[in-house]
Amino acid sequence: MYADSFAHPDQFVKIVDMPTPKERMVQVVRWYLSSYHAGRKSQVAKKPYNPVLGEVFRCHWDLDGANDSHNSSTEKLEVGDGPVPWCSPEQLSFVAEQVSHHPPISAFYAEHVNKRIQFDAWVWTKSKFLGLSIGVHNIGRGVVTLLDHGEEYTVTFPNGYGRSILTVPWIELGGSVCIECPQTGHKANIEFLTKPFYGGKKHRVTCEVFAVNEKKPYYTAQGEWNTRMDGRWTESGRTEVVFEVSSMKARRKRVSPVSRQMAHESRRVWRHVTAALRAADTDAATAAKRRLEQTQRDQAKVRHDTGDKWITQVISPPILRYTPHTTIG
Repeated sequence: MYADSFAHPDQFVKIVDMPTPKERMVQVVRWYLSSYHAGRKSQVAKKPYNPVLGEVFRCHWDLDGANDSHNSSTEKLEVGDGPVPWCSPEQLSFVAEQVSHHPPISAFYAEHVNKRIQFDAWVWTKSKFLGLSIGVHNIGRGVVTLLDHGEEYTVTFPNGYGRSILTVPWIELGGSVCIECPQTGHKANIEFLTKPFYGGKKHRVTCEVFAVNEKKPYYTAQGEWNTRMDGRWTESGRTEVVFEVSSMKARRKRVSPVSRQMAHESRRVWRHVTAALRAADTDAATAAKRRLEQTQRDQAKVRHDTGDKWITQVISPPILRYTPHTTIG
């Protein structure tokens, strides 16, 4: 699901191309707000594959114009390092890892080498029953780093809610989110508004963006995160579409075939469950999932008995930030 935050990779790398701090902050907001719909296309809540400790997912995306440059060369240039070593410097690469099971913490990292932009984040999900709903508190943060501008944009994440769990479940996002750039002092306050018990719209979002020491926002936006949001520049009064889902086509993730994946990579880990679900064999899927979970419990018991500590595959605690290699430094 975290990889779907980059379903529109051009919106992410475009941050680098904005000429002023204000425009870069607004583009960060545009990418951030448009990143939620791709991983939540269905309005019906579904139980995900619960990631297992040490599970890793790698993928990459092609960007507009990248294929043309590749085709003009007889041999693809590979970065040779980083999260997806076989990517080219013109592709956006991504890696995620389940770095802890108790508590459940996921960490992920993305980079575009030629644009010199990267994103790293960690999220601790805490679930709680709320009567007829389930709430998921997403504790953590992400950081967008623009290496050539010397800027970092810290982002937090909204909470998730599974509503009407006894009838037809549906999902919504709620809570306050902040995006800050300490180097420029710019800040965006975002509110994901939950639907009132009676009346009101679902999935509403409001946003205000401020310059340093300013009380009046220079940019505002409102709408729904799963359909459309509109923005307005305060000084000029100019309005614009922040994003419109119906006109945005999610870019397909590029993932290595299961046969070429390592044992701890996601699609290889869950291949038997996936095959059973595709065959509509829920009993086989449940059995495969239980075998996988039992293996995890057995391995945890061995570590407990021997006193061994878990060593992460890619992303190292306690900082939980992927260490970039020379490809982007």
